[in-house]
Amino acid sequence: MSFDGVVIRAIVHELNQIIVGGKIRKIYQPHKRELTFLIRSHGKNYQLRLSAHSAFPRIHLTTAKEQNPQEPPPFCMILRKFCEGGWIESIQQVGLERIVHLNIFTRNEIGDRIFKRVIVEMMGKHSNIILVDPKKNIILDSIVHVNQAMSQVRQLSPGVLYTPPPSQHKINPLNVVQDSFIAGFDYNGGKLDQQIVQRFTGLGPQIAKEILHRSGLGRREQLWQSFHSMMTQIQQHHYQPSIIETDKKTIFSVIPLTFIRGKVQSFTSVNQCVDQYYTTKVKQDRFRQQMHELRRLIDHELSKNKKKLKRLEKEYADDQKAEETRLYGELLMASLHQIKRGALEVEVVNFFDPNYPTVKIPLDPARTPAENAERYFKKYRKYKASKTWNHQQREKTMERIEYLESVRVQLLHADPQEMEQIREELTEVGLIKSRQQEKRKKVAKPTPLHVYSSDQTLILVGKNNRQNDYLLQKIASAQDTWLHTKEIPGSHVVIRGTSISPSTLIEAAMLAAYFSKARESSQVPVDYTLVKHVKKPKGAHPGFVTYKKQKTLFVTPDPTKIQQLLEQSSEG
Repeated sequence: MSFDGVVIRAIVHELNQIIVGGKIRKIYQPHKRELTFLIRSHGKNYQLRLSAHSAFPRIHLTTAKEQNPQEPPPFCMILRKFCEGGWIESIQQVGLERIVHLNIFTRNEIGDRIFKRVIVEMMGKHSNIILVDPKKNIILDSIVHVNQAMSQVRQLSPGVLYTPPPSQHKINPLNVVQDSFIAGFDYNGGKLDQQIVQRFTGLGPQIAKEILHRSGLGRREQLWQSFHSMMTQIQQHHYQPSIIETDKKTIFSVIPLTFIRGKVQSFTSVNQCVDQYYTTKVKQDRFRQQMHELRRLIDHELSKNKKKLKRLEKEYADDQKAEETRLYGELLMASLHQIKRGALEVEVVNFFDPNYPTVKIPLDPARTPAENAERYFKKYRKYKASKTWNHQQREKTMERIEYLESVRVQLLHADPQEMEQIREELTEVGLIKSRQQEKRKKVAKPTPLHVYSSDQTLILVGKNNRQNDYLLQKIASAQDTWLHTKEIPGSHVVIRGTSISPSTLIEAAMLAAYFSKARESSQVPVDYTLVKHVKKPKGAHPGFVTYKKQKTLFVTPDPTKIQQLLEQSSEG
């Protein structure tokens, strides 16, 4: 169910029973478009979440804990100035619109009430949270500023007169009578559920479909009875909040949805239902967004390093001129007596290569023969130094590319906890700037994936570089078997124990291939050796190792077999 006017009506009804009269103890802004009001009411503490998120705008009580910035954003500071320490006088929904007014009062030095209003507009990408002086109807501030360049219709900035969103000229369904309801439809046009949404304010697509479903064949009188029955239920605040999990998606509703089949979880509180639904939804959305940002960062760094490597290889080819300049210098020194000052070039005997008995050497006519020779020696020394530097840079760049490729593969298989470990790793290696002013999140201890082979042998899989290093340095013993795809970015895999069956070795190799860049390939080469032959060089990138005395086998990841193994897996 969308966060429509009916859901907001149900939430506001509960909020009036729970937090009206409560005192606002603290206000936080954990995210760019979200606020948390800490409220003390009826002897209990509550968290009221206000969100102008473009995809998930909402207002409800929550138990979810959010990390708040140490330095509050400007809008949060304004709210603290005017609303912190105040009391919630009332919470009102505008008609059945997706607009809620929180009316708050504080007291001045002489005890007079001073009123402020927080307006929450939940309208998709146009959602906003606005602080208004209700006496003057002037905007004090808003979480999203809208100037004239952004909208010619309505500006939302400090000092501007507050005007409600433009009317959509819809009918309040709680006030409609039978005759006008029936007369307002184009029955020949079909799609009556869409017509309901377009005609009436506050009704989302799911409520409209439920009305049609309850009306059976949809005759006019039955349609009215279905509609009227549901509106009466909403008018009297008879809600049955639930989360419905179907094969394709998970939805929530404050009224029973009989047209949808799925697993139903019922709640006694609308706020509790909405909180559970959106806590999961928002976490998933943030995970996808953060994952996208990390992938974009890695792709950018990969592109940059590949361009750098290409440039270094071109410079390396140019550096091959070093031997030619050395040869010119030595031949000039051996032939100084033959060279006339002011000559543009000289042809001398080549003592070093019988295939080329003479060599023509360009000269600088402004220099003496000796100075020309020294010029070529100087170029040689420069080329030689450049060649050494170039070799070092190419090695470092290739290592960087290999590291970035491994992280990119790990992101494909990461869950939220593993993504945080990868983010922490990228911060440590300098790819993400560390924000000193923010509280550091406590990142969970790296825990490799535990999988049991067909004969119940334990196989450990590092799904990111932190897990790879932890697996090799803290868990694996010297006689365990270590596996990794040959020259392909992927996970470290360790088979515990000294007695390993051929089937376990094959299954571990398949896991190594599956958790690598070659997941979709066939005949993937996988190296394996004892852990004691695997070393991590000092100062190497996370996850980077060298190894020896390896053998190689070729496997093709079998999705069915891999799934069977993973179903037996456990974290920790």
